Amino acid sequence: MKELNMSWKEIKEIPRVELDGLALGLQNYEQIHAFDGYNDKDITVMAKEKPEVRQSYAESMRLKKSFEIRAGKLKKPKKVTSFTELI
Repeated sequence: MKELNMSWKEIKEIPRVELDGLALGLQNYEQIHAFDGYNDKDITVMAKEKPEVRQSYAESMRLKKSFEIRAGKLKKPKKVTSFTELI
């Protein structure tokens, strides 16, 4: 857990549930920020060499958007339930 700046002693003292939460939080953080500094054009160029990059980028953007909605930075998009709402 060197990414979290935790010593071996701290890791042993923390309950397993908290360690799982920290590990999941770190995983989410790394996935959200994996493509920081890249724009859609850069991803398109990289996807020509490795097509799986596009899927990873889309997953990263989806996760980022969901956390921004939770934090209140973005409003949840309104679902259209009828044709009259489109007009």
